[in-house]
Amino acid sequence: MSLPLDPALRERVAAHLAGFARSPIADPALRRAAVALALSADASGAACFFLTRRAAGLRNHGGQWSLPGGRLDPGETPERCALRELREELGLSLAPDSVLGLLDDYPTRSGFAMTPVVIWAGPAPDLDPDPREVAETHRVPLSELERPDVPCIHHIPGSPRALLSIPLLGISLHAPTAAIVFQLREVALHGRATRVAHFDQPRFAWR
Repeated sequence: MSLPLDPALRERVAAHLAGFARSPIADPALRRAAVALALSADASGAACFFLTRRAAGLRNHGGQWSLPGGRLDPGETPERCALRELREELGLSLAPDSVLGLLDDYPTRSGFAMTPVVIWAGPAPDLDPDPREVAETHRVPLSELERPDVPCIHHIPGSPRALLSIPLLGISLHAPTAAIVFQLREVALHGRATRVAHFDQPRFAWR
């Protein structure tokens, strides 16, 4: 069953995030980055989040599935970074009061502390993706995260940590994106303080 994008959903997500004691990462050896979990709607009015596929020619993680986001500029907050990246990657300009809250920081194998920022994008905004950064943009219904096969937990050679993945769009979405999206479901939608930073990434992301 689809979840409508309506004021009640915004209030629920904002309340759950306000009551969530997030876990930040203060390791100075990690570079700071932010990603945007932008909640919008598809043509039917169902609540969705934006998922992109990075342009193949990008130097870092080209062709991989991701959330809009990037490295923080000097003096920039995660909230401002996420809003800037939405504007630069998808052509979506949103006001600061569209930010609903933050999830846990996630330490990546490539040396970043990634802060997920949950943002209310409103009903079905027009997008203008930058082809230099974004090869594909998808609106993924939040109801897809409620399937019984979400999440999938695996074990990979060379790591004592479990790997979390989510089947979406005919592919297996892996951590960190899958872990962050799963925490969106757990915290923002259901108010469950589920942690995900301990989940590992697939070996192709270890660089």
